Amino acid sequence: MTLPLPMRATGNLLKLAGNITLDAQHLKKSYGRGKQRFDAVRDVSLRISAGEVLAFLGPNGAGKTTTIKMIGGLVRPDAGQVRIDGLDPHQQSMALKRVGAVLEGNRNLYWRLTPLENIEYFGGLRQVPRQVARQRGEQLLEQFGLSDKRKTPVQKLSRGMQQKLAIAVALVHQPTLLLLDEPTLGLDVEASETVKTLVRDIAAAGCGILLTTHQLDVAEELSDRVAIIRQGQIIAEQPTHELIRQFSGSAYHIDCGQPIDIERAKKIMVLGGTVSDNQVHFPGDALYELLDIVRPLPIREIRQDRADLTDVFLSLMRDVESEQS
Repeated sequence: MTLPLPMRATGNLLKLAGNITLDAQHLKKSYGRGKQRFDAVRDVSLRISAGEVLAFLGPNGAGKTTTIKMIGGLVRPDAGQVRIDGLDPHQQSMALKRVGAVLEGNRNLYWRLTPLENIEYFGGLRQVPRQVARQRGEQLLEQFGLSDKRKTPVQKLSRGMQQKLAIAVALVHQPTLLLLDEPTLGLDVEASETVKTLVRDIAAAGCGILLTTHQLDVAEELSDRVAIIRQGQIIAEQPTHELIRQFSGSAYHIDCGQPIDIERAKKIMVLGGTVSDNQVHFPGDALYELLDIVRPLPIREIRQDRADLTDVFLSLMRDVESEQS
C-alpha cells in the first residue's frame, strides 16, 4: 500500500524518517481556582519520531485528553512547550497543518455526506485546494478499500468502514503527526485487523502516531514505545518490548506427551523444578540441562512466563497506589 503522506509524496522528505515529529516538554495544566484548583497535567514530556507509534496510556482522568489538547493546539499549557516538526502549535498556525486527528472514534465525520464529500470538506478546512482534496480522496478511498462506497452516505456504512473513513479524512492534508484515539473500539475482529493494518502502513509511510486506547492488547500490538500517565504524571516510558520484558518471569512450563517417570521427576526436582503428571514447571535458567533430563520423552510445548501490557499496566497502577498509601 502506498499512502499519500509527506514521506512518500516528496522524495527529498524521505530522509526525515527518524526525525522528531513531536517534542512536548514539561507540560503543565491546572483548572479551577483556590481550593477548587487541581493539576490535570503536572509535568509531561513526550517525544515521537517520524514513523514511530507511541501508545499513550492511563486510567480515566489521568490527564491524557488534556495533554492531547495541548499537543493539538486546543488548550494552552500553563508551562512547558510543544513542537511539531519544530513548530509551536500555539504560536505558529503552520504547525497545526502537520497534525491529523481521529478523536472519539468516528465522530469527525458528517453522516449525511458521502465519503468523498467528507474528505473534500475537511480537506478544505485544512486549506487543501478542492481539486487536490478530491484527487487525494479518490486515492485514499481506493487504498482503504472504500472506492465502491464513495457515493454512499456515511450513515449507511458499517462501523468499520466509518472508522477507516475517519482515518482517511485525517490524512487528506498529509500530516506528519496523527493523533489516534481508540481506533478499533467497537469493531468486529475483521474490521479491527483491517484498521490495525492501516495504522501500521501509515507509520511505515513516515507519519508519527500518538495512540490512545483502553484496549491494551491493541496498544501492545501496534506500539513501538509506551508512555503511561497517572494523576497527570508519566510513571513509565519505554520501548514496548523492553517494558514487557521487565515484568516477565524467567520460569518455563513444559508439556510432555506422556507422564514423567519417578527417576526423571527426582532429577527435575533437584534442579528446582516441579512435576505434575506430564507437566513440568521450572523456575531456573538451566533449561538445556532440564531438557537433557526429559529427553527422549516427546515435548508438546515449551512456554516461558511472559507478561503482557495489561499485566504491566495493572502492576504499575498497584505500585503507585501502594506508594501513596
